[in-house]
Amino acid sequence: MAERIYPSAKPSAAQPTPPPNAAAPSFPATKGQAYSRPMYRPQPPSKQQRRRRRSGRGCCCSCCLWLTLILVAAIFLAAIAGGAFYVLYRPHRPSFSVSSLRLAQLNLTSPAGLLASRLDLSLSARNPNDKIDFLYDPISVSVSSPASPDGGGGALSLGEGSFPPFLHEAKNTTVLRTTVASSGQSVDPSAAADLKKRATIPLRIELDTRAGVKVGRLRTKRIGIRVSCQGLAVPVPKKKGAAGAATTPDVSCKVKLRIKIWKWTF
Repeated sequence: MAERIYPSAKPSAAQPTPPPNAAAPSFPATKGQAYSRPMYRPQPPSKQQRRRRRSGRGCCCSCCLWLTLILVAAIFLAAIAGGAFYVLYRPHRPSFSVSSLRLAQLNLTSPAGLLASRLDLSLSARNPNDKIDFLYDPISVSVSSPASPDGGGGALSLGEGSFPPFLHEAKNTTVLRTTVASSGQSVDPSAAADLKKRATIPLRIELDTRAGVKVGRLRTKRIGIRVSCQGLAVPVPKKKGAAGAATTPDVSCKVKLRIKIWKWTF
């Protein structure tokens, strides 16, 4: 019987014997070992990058500082100019007063409720300044009767008119005359009934225009003004088609500036 020779269990000399304490390698490699990557660590900015950042911040700060200084200087110079102008010229607002008012016509047709009216208005404009002239654009006039305090009738418009543009010289009083009329205006039934009962009609007059200032050869930009006159009353004509008596109320009016910012007027 032939003998079989098996390979010897002893390690050959070509294969080194691992040390007794060495850990045996694990096969196959784990996922962490196969795809391990070094951890990302952000690098600090270089000296050139830090210099660029500092220079940008310095330019921004210097621009803000210069703009602030220029704005403060402009406000300071404007305050000095305004103070000098006030000391030299002592400016005052113009004053207006109603010197004469007469209801020339007041016809109210029934039952249609159509109103036709005509008022003769005289207005005195006074310029109290010594060296300042006023330049006025065309002046629009509106006359209305406010609502009755007892609630018997609402507000009622009695017509519109206008004054022509004019130059209002210093230390001068100018008398302006116009006719305010309305024709075929529809009136609310309650207001029409209240109007027929009255012996006098309370009135409110409003004037809207734009005015500028003239000092020597210097002319300023024109701004809006509103003149409001209240506390007026005119007698109603006793007969249809007759004119009412003229009144001389000498009522002072209030002058307000109207400043327009974009779509809003104050």
